[in-house]
Amino acid sequence: MKERWREVSDRDGASPANVSIERLLRELDGDAAEGGLDADRLLERALADVTDSAFAFDEGVVKHSLDELLLVLVALHGDGTHGKQLMDDLERLFDARLSPGTVYPRLHDLEAEGAVDVREMVRTKEYTVDDADAARERVRDAMHQHLAVGRFLQAALDGESF
Repeated sequence: MKERWREVSDRDGASPANVSIERLLRELDGDAAEGGLDADRLLERALADVTDSAFAFDEGVVKHSLDELLLVLVALHGDGTHGKQLMDDLERLFDARLSPGTVYPRLHDLEAEGAVDVREMVRTKEYTVDDADAARERVRDAMHQHLAVGRFLQAALDGESF
């Protein structure tokens, strides 16, 4: 996304701080629709931005979006990952120190919903995404919801009437 922001900035004189949520969503949707960037590359860029950013996530927001974050992290690991690795990823990427009692029930629910497959190992379980298209759609829906709320908040701060 930083590269996308740089492209927008170079073209329009904007900076990441003042690129509107609405505009970013149009850019992301345009790239995906035109085949310029696939969903996996967009997600990888998003994760790279998080690790390169000084922005801090509120742990409550991470918990609220935990299902979608877990789906994305499982998908990015590709051939399988385990719960401990996912908790480490959440801490490293979002500075969220979530307990096993928070993460594992969500993984079990994702398994029950058919969103992830679980392979029993000797001392652990490995998780993989069951249906990549369904996972992308779920993450995209969550993204749209978050961006819509962000756009509303941005409009309120800008003094726009509702």
